[in-house]
Amino acid sequence: MTEPIQAIYAVWGVWAASWFVAAIWSRRTEARPAVFRSLSYYFFVFVGAGLLFSSPPSAVTWDMSLAYQRLLLGLVIAGFAFAWWARIHLGTLWSGTVTKKAGHHVVDTGPYRLVRHPIYTGIILSAFATAAAKETPVAFAGAGIMAFGWFLKARLEERFLREQLGADAYGAYAKRVPMLVPFL
Repeated sequence: MTEPIQAIYAVWGVWAASWFVAAIWSRRTEARPAVFRSLSYYFFVFVGAGLLFSSPPSAVTWDMSLAYQRLLLGLVIAGFAFAWWARIHLGTLWSGTVTKKAGHHVVDTGPYRLVRHPIYTGIILSAFATAAAKETPVAFAGAGIMAFGWFLKARLEERFLREQLGADAYGAYAKRVPMLVPFL
């Protein structure tokens, strides 16, 4: 592995550790969808992550310059910075699962004015930048499967929030702001 790949792995490790430690910073949960509704997105996210991080070196690679590898490291960092901006902006309304927190409301400021699910957007960007740095088709497949899992979670979350917060409030927000890709 080259130095930028090791740095990318370190960034993922720091992000994961800090993300789980910060999980205590959350309000009381008032409602959540049935557990079985969440299983599909968990499956795709974990299978994709497994492929992304365990993919062996492939014979189908291209020669990347160190500058390009550093650019990819920068994209991984930018993705996680965007996710952290969203998490901090969401504050105590954040949850690792789809839930309604006490005092929950539509948040449409900060990164939530650019996309409805900036945390997932940031993680997806980091996953694809990692796959590009690893240079393997298996890593790209893993990033794609992870992205599909986050998309499924976003759809579940949106249905749930429409039910819990009101179709008018969340629907108006969804009409103004794209789901995962800014400016689409």
